[in-house]
Amino acid sequence: MHVHILGICGTFMGGIAAIARAAGHKVTGSDRNVYPPMSTQLAALGIELVEGFEAAQLTPAPDVVVVGNVMSRGTPVVEALLESRIPFVSGPEWLSRAVLQDRWVLAVAGTHGKTTTTSLLAWVLEFAGLNPGFLIGGVADNFDSSARLGAAPFFVIEADEYDTAFFDKRAKFVHYRPRTLVLNNLEFDHADIYPDLASIERQFHHLVRIVPRSGLIISNAADDNLARVLRQGCWSQQQFFGQGAAGGLSARLLADDGSDFMLLEDGRELGRVRWSMLGLHNVDNALAAILAARHAGVPVAQACAALGEFRGIKRRMELRGTAAGVSVYDDFAHHPTAIATTIDGLRRRVGAQGRLIAVLEPRSSTMRLGVHKDTLAGSFAEADAVWLLAPPDLGWDVSQVSGALGTRGRTAASVEALLAGLLTAVRAGDHVLVMSNGGFGGLHDKLLAALRAREG
Repeated sequence: MHVHILGICGTFMGGIAAIARAAGHKVTGSDRNVYPPMSTQLAALGIELVEGFEAAQLTPAPDVVVVGNVMSRGTPVVEALLESRIPFVSGPEWLSRAVLQDRWVLAVAGTHGKTTTTSLLAWVLEFAGLNPGFLIGGVADNFDSSARLGAAPFFVIEADEYDTAFFDKRAKFVHYRPRTLVLNNLEFDHADIYPDLASIERQFHHLVRIVPRSGLIISNAADDNLARVLRQGCWSQQQFFGQGAAGGLSARLLADDGSDFMLLEDGRELGRVRWSMLGLHNVDNALAAILAARHAGVPVAQACAALGEFRGIKRRMELRGTAAGVSVYDDFAHHPTAIATTIDGLRRRVGAQGRLIAVLEPRSSTMRLGVHKDTLAGSFAEADAVWLLAPPDLGWDVSQVSGALGTRGRTAASVEALLAGLLTAVRAGDHVLVMSNGGFGGLHDKLLAALRAREG
């Protein structure tokens, strides 16, 4: 079968392409701004790419067109597709029909921690010799890709609540029909899609509704919003993790930064995790992954051993390098809660040794709409200094956040100006935490290059 994918270079759709190719299909695709590393990854799989969204790419006609959620009405290829008789589906629907129908799906949903928890769970199953399929919104260092077909029965998927396609406004995750479901947490996000928290809760309850009675829902015991979702009705088995998880799985820290902890269930010690990850949020992610893996038959002791060999995830507290005594980290955090927990994790690791300088690009749709402008300053409580990018087209005044931070806050109108300011401010022993859900104009590499020049 010839599968043609519109919007192929996104992480999710690129994963769909890799899985379709592994399943034996001929795969082609198109996107704007086709460039490495995704273009080279797809080329290595033998996938032909077309630059742009012109109608001619539908000739000769593929057997099916998989439409990414970046596509919209008015785009030439979309209009030509609708005029044709070529079958088309969304990415989640194709995956559900072609791959997940006969698999034991383990899905990880939540506002924060999806990529990390999905990566942890996939690695635990891999360590146990189960060769799971997976589709993750990032690349764990234990794997060489973000997606693979794997072997039956297990398939681990990052279950996103963003909408599915221009013709399907349901959340992506309602297509996956999980047997094992992790609910990490729930807050208001995706303000470009959802008007309020209640509308997101409704989508999460749609997901809860499709877990079978014999399935398992694993939920964060400390999250009141998730509790409210489950009170709307739950027909599956439930287990809980985290703080306040009475009878559930919790942790007793043996190291303040979360790198060493004991697992507790009903007051009993089940095992110990010593690993390279840091932060209390990652301890919770580990607890969720352990419970999900246990549901798939992996003993807790084996899961603990697997976590001890987990090597981290790109763009999740990733140390990009150290130069002139300054350590530069990259993280995907772009929501006040994620920003606060990420800073807390790094603070627990470095302690009072050296300053922690937080740098943020307010790039997500929710951030650009100014939804979090009144709570953003508080998320930087543990940072010694904060630099905020304030591009002219942002739509709200970042200076009100920097003003609330007092002498700790700085803004810059461009990446170049921000870089220049950082170079005058940083000194040996500093830890610079760069946070964005995009590339931040290559700030990480530019800063490290300038610092290395300073060394020379």
